[in-house]
Amino acid sequence: MGMKTKIALGAVVGIVVIGAVSANAGDGDGGSTGKDTSASADRQAGGTKDAGAGTGADAKPGTKADAGQDAEKKATQAEQFKAFVQENGTDKEKEAVSHVTKVQGADDQNDILDTADVYTDFTGGIMGEGTGPAKLIASAFADWKQSENGLVTVYDADGELLGNGQF
Repeated sequence: MGMKTKIALGAVVGIVVIGAVSANAGDGDGGSTGKDTSASADRQAGGTKDAGAGTGADAKPGTKADAGQDAEKKATQAEQFKAFVQENGTDKEKEAVSHVTKVQGADDQNDILDTADVYTDFTGGIMGEGTGPAKLIASAFADWKQSENGLVTVYDADGELLGNGQF
């Protein structure tokens, strides 16, 4: 890995850390009440979800809406991204996205500093064959997810940076 790449990755990591700290620093009372905390909200949502799942009197299992929601929840981020591009993308975007193996960070967005990583099966790093398709992948990702301040980074099979773009 070259020196410029290390510096660039260090800067991205630094920005992510600063964004995470500033996003969590908005609690005026130190978060001591527990009413507004995300852990409390997660517990409440989880309790409600579990309680609703146990009552089968009102719900009709096996409906098409339930099956569609379950399939969407079970699909990985990479599968969801590929499905979106197959439906909405150009032929060149479809070809480029067929090389995607993994997507991380696409579901967690706060519009402050959103980052997503897309991993592909291309080889050769920034000088390899995947640099051009990486720009297409980043463009397709921007069509799939929108953020006020998002950065998608595309990597090759060895974890080398291929390209990035805003979404």
